[in-house]
Amino acid sequence: MTKALLINPPRFSELIGKNPAVVEKHRGFNPPLGLLFIAGYVEANSDEHEVEVLDAQPTNLSYDDLEAEIRKRDFDIVGITAMTFTLIDVLKTCRVVRACKPEAKIVLGGPHVHLFPNETIAQPEVDILIQGEGELAFLDLLDKIDDPEQWRGVPGIVFADSDGAVVNTGIAPSTNDLDTLGFPARHKVDVTQYTSLLGRDDMVTTMFTSRGCPYRCTFCDRPYSPVISGFRWRSAGHIVDEMEQCLNLGIKEAFIYDDTFTVRKDRVIALCDEIERRGIKFRWDVRAHVNTVNAELLQRMVKAGCDRIHFGVESGNNRMLKEIRKNTTVEKIKGAVRDAKAAGMEVLCYFIIGQQTETESDIRDTMRLARELDPNYAHFTVFCPYPGTEIYERGLREGLIASDVWRDFARNPVDGFELPVWEENFTRAELRQKLVDCYKSFYVRPRYIMRNLLRIRSRGELMRKMRAGLSVLTMTPQQTVFGRRGLVQTVRSLIPNASYDVSA
Repeated sequence: MTKALLINPPRFSELIGKNPAVVEKHRGFNPPLGLLFIAGYVEANSDEHEVEVLDAQPTNLSYDDLEAEIRKRDFDIVGITAMTFTLIDVLKTCRVVRACKPEAKIVLGGPHVHLFPNETIAQPEVDILIQGEGELAFLDLLDKIDDPEQWRGVPGIVFADSDGAVVNTGIAPSTNDLDTLGFPARHKVDVTQYTSLLGRDDMVTTMFTSRGCPYRCTFCDRPYSPVISGFRWRSAGHIVDEMEQCLNLGIKEAFIYDDTFTVRKDRVIALCDEIERRGIKFRWDVRAHVNTVNAELLQRMVKAGCDRIHFGVESGNNRMLKEIRKNTTVEKIKGAVRDAKAAGMEVLCYFIIGQQTETESDIRDTMRLARELDPNYAHFTVFCPYPGTEIYERGLREGLIASDVWRDFARNPVDGFELPVWEENFTRAELRQKLVDCYKSFYVRPRYIMRNLLRIRSRGELMRKMRAGLSVLTMTPQQTVFGRRGLVQTVRSLIPNASYDVSA
């Protein structure tokens, strides 16, 4: 019997790139869905292994606390998801595991691993990597973990052999039939600990109903990821089975974190039909591209319980939308937001400033469009050229990014690292100020404040939104540092319930 412990590490040293710190601190905790899918798959497909999940984030475990929790557990292998933004905390967690149980094998998976396999396996705390989707590969590895000679026969892993040579068996296999991967093992964590600023209820979960994205935006690493094999989706019945499982756990609301939920309208209609056929009352929200929705589809989604839709608007004029290959127009954006509101949905719009070729006038257009669209929520970020994206490679070629900073960080992940920004037309300090201007331009409007106060349905929702509103009102450029999460930890020491998002 092999015993596996899957750990979601603390995030005291996370690199902040997506959001200003004052926004991050209120977003909420999501369950570690990737780890829970692996735990659920192993549990459903093997009687030879036991899996336990330890999430350090909702209760804000310190590293001393984490060590105490790890010492309580018996395990042979540890699995941890590694993202480049969380790498420092991932490796600190690995060191804690090594100190507690030196003989345990430490396995890393996640986006960072497939981007930087050689740099990651060179870290002394790491034994094995899984490249790609982890369910099948992790179970295969568990079956063979006691015999390193068999590891070469496990597709999708990286390790150093007895002579120190790196062995890379490629990308882990997955399946087009996502139903066979089962359900995330939510029963292995305390579901009451997960919440969100946007949630109607005090308890919220996340779901994935598909994998992959057909779009080719220059700022996103999805199209260039070797682990994505087209757009794949789960059946309507399988998704609704999971919703019913959530209801049985007391969870009435889920954020569906598919990259683009509405790629196929037929599957969305089938899901809505199945929800209505069973008569379940479950609230859900989705992320969508404006090109993939229409008034009829949105109305059907609302009837089946869809409460909110997230649109990646990104920029406020057609020139910039073409530059970043968003494959849409301002008029289409306006139409999609208008249709979503008419259907009765809440709307969240994402915007990015500081992208390639963007000017002062372009940013003013973005701020103006955000106010004109007037969604329930607007989410502004400063553009960061992420590893694995087309625009990052372009920045290196053109000299706007002086060196391969992400690979350097992967080799030597130390505190103090500053995320790159696109300093073509604006300095880092100017972008910080413009980000503050964007948030205040949208949120500090009397009409907006009154309208959203009237929509609040619970004391918990009221308190979360009041704290977030105060943070935006008092936001300064110094609170938009693109680096460590220091401000978040300071605030959380003062406001114990302050929290942030854990994206899959």
